[in-house]
Amino acid sequence: MQGLWGSWGQDAWILDVGNKRFADMDKIQPVNLQGKHVASRGPLPIPPSEQGQPVIFQAGGGSYGLEIAGRYASGVYANPYTIADARAQREALRDAAERAGRDPDEVKMLAGFMPTIAASAGAALQRRRFLDEVVDLEQRVRYLGAMIGLPLGPAQLDEPLTEQQLADAEPSPHDPRSARALEVAREGWTLRDVLAHGVIDYHPVIAGTAADVADHMQEWFEAGACDGFTIALDAFHDGYDAFVDQVVPLLQERGLFHEDYEGATLRAHLGAHEQYGLDPRLTKQPRS
Repeated sequence: MQGLWGSWGQDAWILDVGNKRFADMDKIQPVNLQGKHVASRGPLPIPPSEQGQPVIFQAGGGSYGLEIAGRYASGVYANPYTIADARAQREALRDAAERAGRDPDEVKMLAGFMPTIAASAGAALQRRRFLDEVVDLEQRVRYLGAMIGLPLGPAQLDEPLTEQQLADAEPSPHDPRSARALEVAREGWTLRDVLAHGVIDYHPVIAGTAADVADHMQEWFEAGACDGFTIALDAFHDGYDAFVDQVVPLLQERGLFHEDYEGATLRAHLGAHEQYGLDPRLTKQPRS
């Protein structure tokens, strides 16, 4: 894809209406790609965008995902659950970029989290209880039981764990969410409320005021756990308004978020490396 994006020379697009010249055809070259599964003569039939070529984002773990991100990505969607895990993932990503011959600062790791914003922590928890009415709580409570080593069922949804269950519970060593799930359960909440705290969601859940959400973002960012965030809001119809109107001003007051854009493209907003076609800095070819 990068070869195709670079198949137009940077000054190939002339757009000279008077002389009826759309492009300099001598500066548009085929790529003649012949791979095992994909082939393309090229070139692309359209000129490049203002930012040269699209910004590449990567998602997915494993050694192959890490290698692809280190070689090509400007942004990476990550789902660490703790600051320690996030730091380790970010360091591995930066190391992968350096091995590929790139500047590690060019690859931004974006940590996901799920905010629920309300006037108080209690109101935020009530909002999450309401939203949970449309999900399969019976399946979720059984999943919660698997996380903490207990046979839980829907009959106990509106009850807390018993003393015996608390004594028998053990967080799964294979699930980073399990310790938090058991911590919330030990506070005496009903299982319905434990689930409302977001303990089995795939990103950390911050249910509270706008300041609580801003505090989470500031803590992770200043701890070197991420370069930015991907935000999975609890409900689209008003969640975005709450975040933009209440959280963003707090981040701006704290000097953590810009007050205006310095560029006109996504590449510029990210501070991503300027690129047009194949990156000549890349070292050896990736595994096949």
